[in-house]
Amino acid sequence: MSPIITGLHAATAELDPPLAALDLSALRANAADLARRARGVPIRVASKSVRCRAVLEEVLGSDLTAAGGFAGIMSYSLPEAIWLARQGARDILLGYPSVHRAALAELGGDETLREAITLMVDDPAQLDLIKTAVGEKVRPRICLDVDASLRIGPLHLGVRRSPIHTPDQAAELARTALHRGFRVVGVMTYEAQIAGMPDTNPAVRLMKWASAGEIGKRRRQVLEAVRSVAGELEIVNSGGSGSIEVSISDPNVTEVTAGSGLYVPTLFDGYRAFTPRPALFFALPVLRRPARGIATVFAGGYIASGPAGPTRVPKPVWPSGLRLIGTEGAGEVQTPLTGAGELTIGDRVWFRHAKAGELLERFDQVQLVDADGTRTTVPSYRGEGHNFG
Repeated sequence: MSPIITGLHAATAELDPPLAALDLSALRANAADLARRARGVPIRVASKSVRCRAVLEEVLGSDLTAAGGFAGIMSYSLPEAIWLARQGARDILLGYPSVHRAALAELGGDETLREAITLMVDDPAQLDLIKTAVGEKVRPRICLDVDASLRIGPLHLGVRRSPIHTPDQAAELARTALHRGFRVVGVMTYEAQIAGMPDTNPAVRLMKWASAGEIGKRRRQVLEAVRSVAGELEIVNSGGSGSIEVSISDPNVTEVTAGSGLYVPTLFDGYRAFTPRPALFFALPVLRRPARGIATVFAGGYIASGPAGPTRVPKPVWPSGLRLIGTEGAGEVQTPLTGAGELTIGDRVWFRHAKAGELLERFDQVQLVDADGTRTTVPSYRGEGHNFG
């Protein structure tokens, strides 16, 4: 048993699984490594990869923040951003556009919210919807989401996000926003094809190298075009946990975003640029021994978003040698595992999730375990009664 799982196992022994547990020493080590890689460029914490207010407060309240390591939150939902602002957060950048009319109206009617939250846009139609909701006299803060995918002829390498790709398109959107009464305060470029792909083979590494060069050049052109219309910008946001080094190499970038690198799900096992420590695990109880070498645990079908396949299923990590069964996979209410050895009814099996914050949509509570074995129970977003989609 690894030292981390040994500590989590002992600290939660009195609890009935299923349960989620977070090793605080690993979390802090990962946070320190993210800050080291960022080399003084502030890191905005991606809340979608955390989904626990106590962990957000742990990271943003750490000594690393005082040293310039972490600053602000990237939220994934406007209702979430408003909730966090009501709890005291004061620098929240939406990572995605919002068309939530009730939340936009609430934002429009509250000056504190308007100063704390920056909306994300990539289409004039979003500007129209926002203005209808907040009122014509309100001047919301907005950031322009510029597509950072790599395009080679008909090939599109990256995610399908913003339709804004060229400097002229970005400048025109900024011009339209200013005309409609918005404050253009930032530009974001998220190079998912670099941040979200492990360094599995030479072809991927070549693609990342080519993409880094292309977006670096185009970002400079985009910023020059937007600044010619909107003036200086407060925010030039880029990157993710897997692409910090690429993002900070551009002196125009004022901040990077990271979140998954705090928990370290299995999708990060293939990266070569850094060696993070898995911090978040979940435990399930053995219910059955249906055959020799097979143990069946309760629940477990916590499938991650993205293209369906083996990379999106949870991974049993203790006891060693356990594997999902190909014909059943991770199940809705039970999951059979091969390689069960001496497991008995009532024993625990520890797993890692494929992605970071998504796991906490399955748990109301997270058990935070410190280096001395002290355990603190805190609510996830779900445990506080919130599900933001």
